[in-house]
Amino acid sequence: MSSPKFGWYGLGSMGIGMALNLQKHLKSSEASPLVYSNRTLARGDVLKAEGATPVEDFKSVVKASDVIFTMISDDVVLNSLVEEATSLENIRGKLFIDTSTVHPSTSSAVAKALGTKGADFIASPVFGASPMAAAGKLIFAMAGPQEQIVRVSPYIQDVMGRQIINLGAEVQNSSLLKISGNIFVIGFQELIAEAQVFAEKTGLGTARIEEFIGSMFGPVLESYSKRMTSGSWAPPLGTPPGFAVSLASKDARHALAIAEEKGTQLPTLATALSRMTKAREYAGESLDSASVYGIARLEAGLPFWSKNSRQGN
Repeated sequence: MSSPKFGWYGLGSMGIGMALNLQKHLKSSEASPLVYSNRTLARGDVLKAEGATPVEDFKSVVKASDVIFTMISDDVVLNSLVEEATSLENIRGKLFIDTSTVHPSTSSAVAKALGTKGADFIASPVFGASPMAAAGKLIFAMAGPQEQIVRVSPYIQDVMGRQIINLGAEVQNSSLLKISGNIFVIGFQELIAEAQVFAEKTGLGTARIEEFIGSMFGPVLESYSKRMTSGSWAPPLGTPPGFAVSLASKDARHALAIAEEKGTQLPTLATALSRMTKAREYAGESLDSASVYGIARLEAGLPFWSKNSRQGN
């Protein structure tokens, strides 16, 4: 069986690494090159250099492809892309795979809208920051038609990701898992920010608490601490953050809305969202989700900017 023709839309800090790994795999397999587009098409120049084919817009990607990946910022953008796709005369038999983090109800609505036109949809948000995307080490949480997940798995496993978690046919389940996972990510960052500020204020010191975090809880939580102590929570202007505060805030809002709907509470996440919102008001959008640290510092009487972060806008 010949390889399907793949398309890609969305070349932000995550999408560019994922698409590049897919194109390299297609090239090594002598398959049809990846067709791609993006709001700023020049973002894909590195893909073009690897043999991928740029096209003008999302509709052109859909027309040229059997399987279309998207990695975009939020639900609004995904819905607009689906409207564009369903406005085309014929998308029957095409497969759409969204790797973004959106509300479970959005995933369900997208599956229904595409299904009415004879197309399939897999909701496949990913776990991991942009360095993991570039390294092909993401975790894919996939839900949708099982035969389609089997079909595309060889182009994901050990190509763009190190693991696929198959969550069955109900597309909202993968969105729920991703949002649940980000409760941990954002919540851990909030707790570590509080602990780091506590260590600084008491004189224990950030280096000692970071060593303890690594020894006791392992490299993942240590890496969250290092985002704060290294200053990468507020990178130099023009340097993309690992997990943009705008995206983290969107994910936190989704989780809090679902929790309220189901009659439960997420107080740590609510605190983190409040601090991310204040950080954005103070320092703009060029911040990582770990910018909760800056507001925790301010609230404790320390400067917003830390020793190794940028020092202003």
